[in-house]
Amino acid sequence: ISSELLTPSKDPKRVQQEDFNTGNMIGYFKIAAVCALAFASVDAMSFEAAMKSGITSTRKDKQVANLVSKARPTKNSRLHRGLNQEAEIDLTGYSVKFDQCQFVKAYNDELADNEESETVLATQRFVIFRLCSSCSSCEYQYGEYIVPLDDYLENVVEYLKEEQEEMCNACEECGQGDDADADGDGDGDNERRRRRLVDCDSCYEECQKIQNMEENGYVDATEFVQCNRVYEPEDDAGEELYAGPICSGSGTKIKIGVFKDEECSVPASNKDVEEYLVDEDGNAAKLSHALLKSTYSPYSCIPCLKENQDADDGAEPEENELCRELFENAGKCESPHEFSTGYEQPVAQEETVCDFISSLYAGKYGEDGELVVPKEAEEELEEEAEALFNYFAPDE
Repeated sequence: ISSELLTPSKDPKRVQQEDFNTGNMIGYFKIAAVCALAFASVDAMSFEAAMKSGITSTRKDKQVANLVSKARPTKNSRLHRGLNQEAEIDLTGYSVKFDQCQFVKAYNDELADNEESETVLATQRFVIFRLCSSCSSCEYQYGEYIVPLDDYLENVVEYLKEEQEEMCNACEECGQGDDADADGDGDGDNERRRRRLVDCDSCYEECQKIQNMEENGYVDATEFVQCNRVYEPEDDAGEELYAGPICSGSGTKIKIGVFKDEECSVPASNKDVEEYLVDEDGNAAKLSHALLKSTYSPYSCIPCLKENQDADDGAEPEENELCRELFENAGKCESPHEFSTGYEQPVAQEETVCDFISSLYAGKYGEDGELVVPKEAEEELEEEAEALFNYFAPDE
């Protein structure tokens, strides 16, 4: 906004009155200038508008519209195709790698129409992940994708729990193959496959910790990947509190935080969730973060090729359902990274997704989702606020 256009040709002395609170008004106009800056840039609203048919963080609308419903392999795609012209894009050659978690506050029509609402900004929660050809080298030629945090955690936690269960089942069978082989009745191939899944020398202790978690006074943190109430006041004077996932560590981690609302969108930043955890007997409990940490580990990936220990060596590769779910429900940014799964989408849509992802990397939003105004822009905003004040201030 140009201050020259906003400043009329008036005598500056006429814009002052004794009962006019200059400081407060400038503050109000500064807020207006910040809003103008926010609406003029690529933000969560433009992203939401472009992706309305493909991304939603509403838990009730779990079956979000599928962005790849019209996907088709490109003419030069190197990916596997069957004889069926509508063959699905093959993801088995890739791995999913967590990249960043971010809260974003953006204008919401429903909140704006709600007279009882204290804000018009709704908190949206996102995770950026990558599809990598190699987990060890995911810094170039990768696909970049963004999904609601709830969708990401729901799929990844389910996968990790299945892996955990398979690991402990295999752990129970450790050594059985060797004993059976000694009698001539064993299946050495199955035993070798089991050993690829688990470390038979250490898995027993780990599985015992998992099995006895509650008895040891712990609650699995993944029990709160969906918003759950953790405190109900005894009288109307108090407020209910809820626990749910929150981004931390500048977006590099996911932890369980305390919130003031049932949607887990208004953080109670001064509270610790463990203050409200109790077991069935009313004893204080602590969170076990072991499984939750695996959802954002910077050192590992989740392979999209499903390992089936019971399959024959010549069997067709089977796709990990997690990869399919995340890919189909994600906003996709592939072209800038010289990467292609063979999925086609409008250029404008991909540019919107890529721009929004870039804004999250650039630190445009704080950890709480608030818009961050760069320090160098503060002076400019002060000048714009002064100009707005001078223009709208009443005459003497």
